[in-house]
Amino acid sequence: METTMHAGLTARPAPAPTHAVPAAARVSMALTGALLAGVLTSFGQAVPGLSSVANSAGPWFVVAAALCLLAGVRSGRWASPAAMVLGVVLLELMHVGYWATTNLRGYPDVLSITNFWVLMGIPAGVLAGAVAVALRSRDVGWRGAALGATAAVLVGEGVRALLQVADTTGPVTWVVEIVVGLAVLVVAVVTARTPLGRIVALATGVLGTVGVLGAYLLLGG
Repeated sequence: METTMHAGLTARPAPAPTHAVPAAARVSMALTGALLAGVLTSFGQAVPGLSSVANSAGPWFVVAAALCLLAGVRSGRWASPAAMVLGVVLLELMHVGYWATTNLRGYPDVLSITNFWVLMGIPAGVLAGAVAVALRSRDVGWRGAALGATAAVLVGEGVRALLQVADTTGPVTWVVEIVVGLAVLVVAVVTARTPLGRIVALATGVLGTVGVLGAYLLLGG
């Protein structure tokens, strides 16, 4: 009986092979995502509970790095510089999305190449692209350094905000940003696996935080 039943079964067809998303499609999705992030930032500033988050640069940096990963950045002689250029383009597209949406909502906004945030989008975009490339590396040291740099951006901005703008925005957003940044740094150190990797991750996070904070205070953003 059992033999007969098995003999009558029809074998299921093998699943069709999945095809990788074309590189052009990945890049297009990343560029579209950047514009959308700018649009959402403009609307987010009108929401009391999200206004401070929408006015912070740390989340934009994280989004830019994530979109670089979505675009499929890789390391290599030409791929790494291309990823850094992509990071800059993504951040500037966020500015374009924010500018266009804010004006359409009836709040005049000027997009200028001399604007502090537009200018900062260049080094921040380069760093976001580099972080994305390092996160894809098989070397745990590079991955630790990338997470350390991300933590530095979050903690550095959070500390700067507590020092300069917390009186008008409240401290909650910035404390949360600092806590998230410290959590990222802890992950960077724990996952580094080797003593040298942990030192690199920790040093990147600490020295990077000092650098980010110093840049804010020096440039007055």
